[in-house]
Amino acid sequence: MQPRQLRWETLAALRTSSKGQLSYCRHWLQDEDILEGCMSPLVLSPYSGWVLDRVIGQSAQEIAPSRSSTPEESTPCTNQSSSLEKITSASCQGSPPLSSTEPSETKGNEDLSLLEMDQEVFPAVLPSKVTEVEGCIRMYEEMHRLKGKEGLRQRQEQQEQMVRAVYDLASEQLKRFDELKELKQHQEFQDLQEVLEKSSKEAQGQQEKLKEEHRHRAKVLNLKLREAEQQRQRQEELERLRKEEGQERLRRLYSIQEEVLQLNQQIDPNYRHKDLPRIDLSAYSNRGNQICGLVSGLIRTTSERGFPTQVDVANTERALQEMRGLISNMQQEITAAVEEKRRRDEEEERQKQKELLKKEQMKAQTPAPAQQSGGKQQKEGLQVKAEESTMQWYQQLQDAAEQCVVSFSGISNCKDNNEVKKIKTDLQKAATIPVSQISRIAGSQLREIFDKINNLLSGKSVQSGGRTVSVTQHPQGLDFVYYKLAEKFVNQGEEEVASHRDAAFPIAVVASGIWEIHPRVGDLFLAHLHKKCPYSVPFYPALKEGTSMEEYQRMLGYQVKDSKMEEQDHFLKRMSGMIRLYAAIIQLRWPYGNKHGTHPHGLNHGWRWLAQMLNMEPLADVTATLLFDFLEVCGNALMKQYQVQFWKMMLLIREDYFPRIEAITSSGQMGSLMRFKQFLEECLQQKEIPLPKGALQSSFWRS
Repeated sequence: MQPRQLRWETLAALRTSSKGQLSYCRHWLQDEDILEGCMSPLVLSPYSGWVLDRVIGQSAQEIAPSRSSTPEESTPCTNQSSSLEKITSASCQGSPPLSSTEPSETKGNEDLSLLEMDQEVFPAVLPSKVTEVEGCIRMYEEMHRLKGKEGLRQRQEQQEQMVRAVYDLASEQLKRFDELKELKQHQEFQDLQEVLEKSSKEAQGQQEKLKEEHRHRAKVLNLKLREAEQQRQRQEELERLRKEEGQERLRRLYSIQEEVLQLNQQIDPNYRHKDLPRIDLSAYSNRGNQICGLVSGLIRTTSERGFPTQVDVANTERALQEMRGLISNMQQEITAAVEEKRRRDEEEERQKQKELLKKEQMKAQTPAPAQQSGGKQQKEGLQVKAEESTMQWYQQLQDAAEQCVVSFSGISNCKDNNEVKKIKTDLQKAATIPVSQISRIAGSQLREIFDKINNLLSGKSVQSGGRTVSVTQHPQGLDFVYYKLAEKFVNQGEEEVASHRDAAFPIAVVASGIWEIHPRVGDLFLAHLHKKCPYSVPFYPALKEGTSMEEYQRMLGYQVKDSKMEEQDHFLKRMSGMIRLYAAIIQLRWPYGNKHGTHPHGLNHGWRWLAQMLNMEPLADVTATLLFDFLEVCGNALMKQYQVQFWKMMLLIREDYFPRIEAITSSGQMGSLMRFKQFLEECLQQKEIPLPKGALQSSFWRS
């Protein structure tokens, strides 16, 4: 009865324990945490030690009265109690929950080993009960675990079946969806194809319409193009006819101008008939010059405008008729004067015998009016041609220039010799580039340029463009450099000084210094200057027989390109630049040269030029411009040099020469005349010629 009672007590204790009070759901298959009980480690209840102590204590009390207490028995009891304490402690230590099944099994094995030891010591009833209880517990737990695994397996199978069913259903639905989608795509493709076919048909129809419209427009455009081409051809034909007529009119104007000039040459203001000492042809000469100026201005205006009109031709023809009438009147006057002289001579011859004394008195008085009329002629009828000595000097300079060109013909005609061609290029650059670099920046820079040019002309080597150059590289090198250097100085006056008037002084001082050391450069400079600006001689070239009008215009200093003469303003600007350079050269000397030497072409040449200009008939627009430029640049130096004589010449210009210029100046040419008049009045009023603007001061050479 005791073992059974112990079982029931044990079961009662387990039922009252925390594990025994657990509630188990019958519908565990539907729970999600079905394996939680099987997965958790197997542990003893925290009250299992207390239950075993109590059971073992009661058993000991029942066994104690039946056995006698002997030392031998007490010892086993003591050992038994100690072993029970070990079991209790072991059960208490193993009672807390473990983290895994493997540690619980290990501790269970330790408990079994302890029980086996106790059984070896005490083969009593108590260990077998403990083992039995523990075995029941483990069997219960194992059965519970097996049931959980079975339920889990069944639930997994159920879930797999559900998943397969859902997968099959989803696959079928996906197939249906794909079929539906494919069908929809096919329908859309068919609709799109139909739309494309429809739009293609519409586009073809529209294209046909556009083609038809394009053909129609092409026809219209072709008609318009043909009309435009015909119109253009008509316009070209009209333009060609207009140009031909214009060329014909221009040739007519040139022929009229040539005839007018030839007729004007027949009017000699210094003409004196041997039998007519009192006849004065200066009025005819003045009017002839005015008519020539009028015709030249008219041709120049029409050239700038394009082609002359019929009105221009009519005006020039009227001028020609007037010139012819002038010649006819002059001849008639001469004839009438000759007839009058003849009649008077006859009358005097009749009275000769009667009044011999009176005749001698008349012979004595006849030279006085002749001399008086001659003085009046010199005053009123000025020269048209330059003096003979001046023309000889001019011709000598031109001959010298031509001889210089011939002397370096070996360099100039070196087309096949590359080495000579290279030497020619280097020498030309070495001669012209330094002249182009002349400026008003600093006196030291001007001195470097002068030294470079002087060294080149002296036969020394100079650097030009990174190359060493010397005139000794070729026998004709020095003549070539002389010519090109002089030509470059004149070109600088024509271009640089014409645009920047202040540039005349630095260029002039270098040219004057080179002229003083190398006189041949000065002669070639004058030859180039006289050829480009004949008014610097002064010299008015005459139209000779056989000379074309273009060549004659070039002789006058005009630039003619493609049979078209340059504009008058540009012509006057170039002439002004060259005269300003010439006026600056005759008054300047190189400050580092020979202090005791004389100027190679000094102020006396300027005075000679001014006097000869005033002895020649003025030219409209040209004379006023050149006199103003010359006096503005050189007037101060001439005033200091000639003093009273200079002021007499200024009065002569204002009182006598200026009215002559004004008489031949048209209304469109009054600008230069007014500038010259204002300059004269200011100078005569102040009795002073101001220093020219841009003159080099002493401080410039220290810079």
